Amino acid sequence: MKLKKPEAGPLLRNIHSPADLKKLKPEQLQEVCDELREYIIDIVSVYGGHFGASLGVVELTVALHYTYNTPEDLVVWDVGHQAYGHKILTGRRDSFHTNRKYKGLSGFPKRSESVYDTFGVGHSSTSISAGLGMAIARDLDLSDKKVVSVIGDGAMTGGMAFEAMNNAGALNSDILVVLNDNNMSIDPNVGALKEYLAEITTSKTFNKMRDEIYDLLGHFKAAGDKMRKAASKLERAVTAAITPGALFQALGFKYYGPVDGHNVDALRRHLEDLRTVSGPKLLHIVTIKGKGFVPAEREQTKWHAQSSPFDKITGKSLAQPTSENKQPSKYQDVFGEALVELAAKNEDIVAITPAMPSGSSLWPMMKTFPDRAFDVGIAEQHAVTFAAGLATQGKKAFAALYSTFLQRAYDQVIHDVAIQKLPVVFCIDRAGLVGADGPTHHGLYDISYLRAVPNMIVSSPMNEQELRDMLFTASEYNNAAWAVRYPRGRSTGMNIRKDFLKTEIGKGRVIREGEKLAILSFGPIGNYVVEVAEILEKEGLEIGHFDMRFAKPLDTAMIDHVLAGYDSIITLEDGTRLGGFGSAVAEYVAGKGAGIPVKIMGVPDTIVEHGTQRELHDEVGIGPDGIISQVRELLGVTAK
Repeated sequence: MKLKKPEAGPLLRNIHSPADLKKLKPEQLQEVCDELREYIIDIVSVYGGHFGASLGVVELTVALHYTYNTPEDLVVWDVGHQAYGHKILTGRRDSFHTNRKYKGLSGFPKRSESVYDTFGVGHSSTSISAGLGMAIARDLDLSDKKVVSVIGDGAMTGGMAFEAMNNAGALNSDILVVLNDNNMSIDPNVGALKEYLAEITTSKTFNKMRDEIYDLLGHFKAAGDKMRKAASKLERAVTAAITPGALFQALGFKYYGPVDGHNVDALRRHLEDLRTVSGPKLLHIVTIKGKGFVPAEREQTKWHAQSSPFDKITGKSLAQPTSENKQPSKYQDVFGEALVELAAKNEDIVAITPAMPSGSSLWPMMKTFPDRAFDVGIAEQHAVTFAAGLATQGKKAFAALYSTFLQRAYDQVIHDVAIQKLPVVFCIDRAGLVGADGPTHHGLYDISYLRAVPNMIVSSPMNEQELRDMLFTASEYNNAAWAVRYPRGRSTGMNIRKDFLKTEIGKGRVIREGEKLAILSFGPIGNYVVEVAEILEKEGLEIGHFDMRFAKPLDTAMIDHVLAGYDSIITLEDGTRLGGFGSAVAEYVAGKGAGIPVKIMGVPDTIVEHGTQRELHDEVGIGPDGIISQVRELLGVTAK
């Protein structure tokens, strides 16, 4: 089925920049919002991408670009899932169908892509810090540009957001923080802040009084600055007395809200007024994630993003089934199911995730053992130290984090886990090149930064059976921390044993013996070698293949076996070449004084952009073609 490229509505098709948007009358903005929302639905229904978050901020996006003089005024988006409307209004509408595609537009704001993208994002809770930095730079330059940081209530659970607000209140620089409150990140928000914001948004007394005070302030504007300042003080005093909005004021912010985030005219008027208010300000807006698309409003987690075409009316998938056979499980689902099985046998097992129960497949654990599974919010540092605290009391803590997010808790891994030799199990999802989310989400560095940490086992299974067995072994190992890394996407589809077997720590396995050249692979990337070996065998080239399984401790006995029987070695990993698994092998070989060359194949020292995993593997040379080319080069043969 060929899908037609969507077309923009009559107003939207003439908007090529915010300057064009500003030519419209205020009463036309709602129509622009309707067209923009429809266009996002049309595009994502055909080409895929993040979805619900952008639909929820359509009115805010239009109001911001209508009110502020972007790009001179600076709008900073947190995470960036919600920036599709922003990209469409800032000159990228005609190329937006390439969003998240190889060599196409990034799925997130990206400074090199547009002057309107003021800060590159992908991880949460950064917008207030970045915006404050921009505001202080403006003050030093004696400029009058405005700075607006847009942050969701999910991202506000990250400690970095409060660190930035604390600093902003002290510096008293002119900055507006727009808190987009939809009670969601990817999964439903958790924690005290969620209840805190809910108390504000449901307080009928405060909402009524807030509206009256706001109207009063509007009348006082004509009465002069002195009267307006007095009214503003009255508003702050009343707000502090009757609403938890006082927390933001305690941090030094003037608090405004909550207001309807889907009323573009009201948002425009609020933003116009707030342009004239100096100092740190917070505008609290209430929105619905997935607004305007009923299936997304009903199932907000499911519709956070879509990878395949769907019917824009019903939401039903239009993807053609690739096979009548059942698709292999995703690695994270294999992990989630295994954890439940292990937890049923060991009551000391607990699980922790920082706001990713769906992505990390912890929902089965949370539903089966709700008292032993914890979503701690977008707080990776806390997640790791929380796991460490559990471990001190004899609990077997499994901390499930994406590789790219574990980077945010590196100090806690060292200071709170490794130094104290606590047996926390790090279940590292999305390890390696992840695909369409691009450089902010690639999990390329965990091997390198974890193998540098004492009291840490670093492992990666080649398939789902090995993953289950490693998790079982880690559940019974209490001498050190253990990191198990696995990639995004489907597993091999092999038949899995129902029982668990122990994996010998620091021991690899022989996949096949060969002649002259041996490939030592680490993790599921080794499945490419199985494919490659069969191709080369037809050419008369017999290569050895060894699934090493551990980057730390290394299977030195297996490496010695390879050194004794082969003339050259290739190491293969889905991670950076610098300091990773291949470096560990090369260090050992050099230490032995062996004169055998070691070719390290991994991701080069560069930022890799977005595309499918296979496209990116091929681009950096670690796909099947790249492996074959490297083998032929080392053996001095040409393709037949």
